[in-house]
Amino acid sequence: MWPVAGRTVLIYALMLVMIRLLGRRTIGNLTAFDMLIALIMGDLAGDAIYGDVSFPKAVTAIGSLSALHYLNSWFAYSVRGARKLVEGEPTLIVKDGRLQREGMRLERMSEKEVLGELRLEGVDDLAEVKEARVECDGQVSVVRQRWAEPVTRGDLTTP
Repeated sequence: MWPVAGRTVLIYALMLVMIRLLGRRTIGNLTAFDMLIALIMGDLAGDAIYGDVSFPKAVTAIGSLSALHYLNSWFAYSVRGARKLVEGEPTLIVKDGRLQREGMRLERMSEKEVLGELRLEGVDDLAEVKEARVECDGQVSVVRQRWAEPVTRGDLTTP
């Protein structure tokens, strides 16, 4: 059983590195860890269901993978700086209405893609954007300039 657990650790580490290299936009709303677990668990379940591996080996691999995921989550939570190491940091792609080419390059985003993401957030004009970042889960978050924020009910009442 130890060889199965050892291979599980190696495959987990390899896939985590590959997902991190591919970039956050590859994984959508999932963290790299969540996507990795979903991919490997699905494959392990398929192998166990179709009898490609024995049930005890599948249980060992799934248990090892679950333990790795738990330890990885705990490590990222409890060790200062670990979350940045394993999940990365948000990437600035727009600042004060200007595209940030370095951030776009890091995320491999074209100007059209950035503008498309902004439109999904209801932004039609780049000048409205104070900051836009690609978050660790691949989503683009937008902070508007104060003057460009949507009108709220409180704005309509007079003091």
